Order: sequence, then structure tokens, then C-alpha cells
Amino acid sequence: MLETTIAAIRPLDEPAVAAARDLQARLTKPAGSLGALEGLSVRLAGLAGTCPPPLPEPAAVAIFAGDHGVHAQGVTPWPQEVTVQMIGNFLAGGAVVNAFARQAGATVTVVDVGVATVPPVDAAEVSMGPRLVAANVRRGTRDMTVTAALTRDEARAAVETGVRVAGELVDAGAGILLTGDMGIGNTTPSAALIAAFTGVDPAAVTGRGTGVDDETYQRKIDVVRAALRRHRPDPADPLGVLAAVGGLEHAALVGLILGGAARRVPVLLDGVIAASAALAAAAFAPDAVGAMVAGHRSAEPGASVALRHLGLDPLIDLGLRLGEGTGALLALPVVTGAVRVLHEVATFDAAGVSEK
Repeated sequence: MLETTIAAIRPLDEPAVAAARDLQARLTKPAGSLGALEGLSVRLAGLAGTCPPPLPEPAAVAIFAGDHGVHAQGVTPWPQEVTVQMIGNFLAGGAVVNAFARQAGATVTVVDVGVATVPPVDAAEVSMGPRLVAANVRRGTRDMTVTAALTRDEARAAVETGVRVAGELVDAGAGILLTGDMGIGNTTPSAALIAAFTGVDPAAVTGRGTGVDDETYQRKIDVVRAALRRHRPDPADPLGVLAAVGGLEHAALVGLILGGAARRVPVLLDGVIAASAALAAAAFAPDAVGAMVAGHRSAEPGASVALRHLGLDPLIDLGLRLGEGTGALLALPVVTGAVRVLHEVATFDAAGVSEK
């Protein structure tokens, strides 16, 4: 499945790109006056292969959840049980991502791809709100400072889970996919992935996650350094990097991105977890970047490093660091607005407005 998905990812359609640029130049506004929205609309036309591109709706958030063996190294003060507890909160509709999804009219799908304990499921709650997909590859990763976090087969299985979820959501009608994540301790493997793919020093890409103190923050940097020193992951081997220092939710997000790109559907990235996964997706298939939209600039420093490496500019910057898909949901109206301009704004000729 992974190889066929990668083979289906193609460059942006140049005739559609040219048509969108030409249309932007004829709309009743000064050229360039919509800033980054103009380039975004052109890129989405190229992704869809038509101008104007389809409106990116309805929106579907996929929250991939997993636990991490590196939690044992004291990289966060939060207990690992919070991961499964938050899954219950998602399913009950009580998390921030649920509130933002209701505002945006987006669906929420929660995927257990690597949670350490089996999530409790209330069938009545699930039938009325977010659904839970049971796709656990293993009950949490191994401690990446001691051994590889995953085997290559486990990493592949998680990536292919993400591909399947992307396909199911698109087949159900989704016009845009939004990345979500949940996993206590997952900013540590994110920092390791970003350092591995970009070559940037771990101290520059490791953040405070849920808000750790100075001592824990330094320990976190040391843990990332130790893992990279032990495994020396090769960025030319993205599956190997994911296996060595990634998380199951990271790998599944890679699959979601690749699956969206293969189906020519935009993927709106959330924060640092998604940004680290995006680096791996680009290593698998460079043309997948054409489907990626950076929703926001996370307060985690590694996110900016990753987006810069990918050549992506975030749409909003609000100092967010929650995850779950919250930043992507807040950016969603911006993406929709960029495309709606091509659908609804009159040209100078049609409106009888004089050009300069």
C-alpha cells in the first residue's frame, strides 16, 4: 500500500496553476492585495488539477493517538494515562478540538494507533459524535534512548493506517483533511524527527511541550541527543527514521499526508507533531509538499524549523501549542476564503470596473 500511494503522488498540474494565476490577475482587486492567499489558491488549483479548485469542504480532522516509551526518561510531568483519558474526552466532545470542530462544521475521527491501554468506549457517545477507529499497532513505542522505538514493520503498519484513514475520509466526502494528534510525551520524538530530517541541532528544535520546567527541558534535549547518537538515523531512509525515533501517531500522520496527496486533497497541518510528520512524508514523496498547508506557527521551535525546511509559510500565528488539531481548525476559514475568492469574485471585465 505504501509504495502504490507514493507512486500516485504527482506534481502540481501546471495548466491549472497558470489558469489560477491568470484568474487572480483579472479579479477586481489590486494584484497581490490578498498576499499569501493568492499563492495558496493557485497551489490548490494545481493540486486539484482544475481552476477554480473545489472548495475545501467538508473538513475532516483525524486525531491519531499513541504513547511513548521515552516517557520513562522524565521528559514530561504529565502521566501517560492522560493519553487514553483524553481519548475519552474527545469522544465525549469535551476537548478544545471538539469545540473548534463544531464551530468549523468539521468531523472528528479519533484513531488509536498506539495507545498503551485500551480506550474505554461508550457506544452511545460514539454514535452521536466523534468516532473511534481501533487500529493499534502496538501498545506504545519502545524507549528510543535504549532501542529503536519501532520495528520497520511496525512503522510501516502505522503509516499504512494513516493512508487507509485518509482514503476512508475522502471516500466519505471530505474535501480537506486536518491533522490531529494526542500522545503524552510526543513532542520529544517530534524534536528527534525534526533534527534527523533537517540536521539542525536538537537544542534548536526541542521545546517545552506542555510547559516543562528548566530541569525537565534540559533533560528533554539530552534525551533527543542521546537517541540520535544511538541510532544515527539516515534522512534518506524515512521509514528507518520513523522506526528509530518516531511515534506511532507520527507515522500514521505521515500516511494521512501521503494519502491526501495521492487523492489530490489538501492536508491542513496543525502543530509540531504534524510538522515533523510532514518532513517524513516529503522524504517519502517530495511532491507531497504540494498538498500540505501549514495551518499555524506553533510555539514549539521545531515547528518553524520544519516548515522552513519544507518551504511552507504558516497562515496564522497565535502562540498555540495545544495540538489535537486546534490550530489547523482555526486556520481552516482562511483556506476556504482563499479558494472562495476564485469562485465568487468578479473579474474587471465582468464587473465593468476599470483597471489601472
